[in-house]
Amino acid sequence: MKVTIGEAGLTKTWQTKFPKTTKCKSCDGEARIGFVAHEAMDKDDKKPHICSLHPNEGEGCHWLHDCCAVAVYFCRDCLNPTALYNQG
Repeated sequence: MKVTIGEAGLTKTWQTKFPKTTKCKSCDGEARIGFVAHEAMDKDDKKPHICSLHPNEGEGCHWLHDCCAVAVYFCRDCLNPTALYNQG
């Protein structure tokens, strides 16, 4: 897992680019990008991935199916974190 701080991390994604801001999950305020944690984007990354931590099968047993990227945002009003993620 690697971390990219600020807007430079918005392109460290497995799908579309992460937004600069998102709606805060706590107070509906504006949450601004803090960092993006991303895995397996380097060709030489052979480490275990988050998707291997838990099974993803059966009802009520949702888990990641592939490597992921997680963008963490902090609200400018309440400072609570909000996260967006996607998978490869």
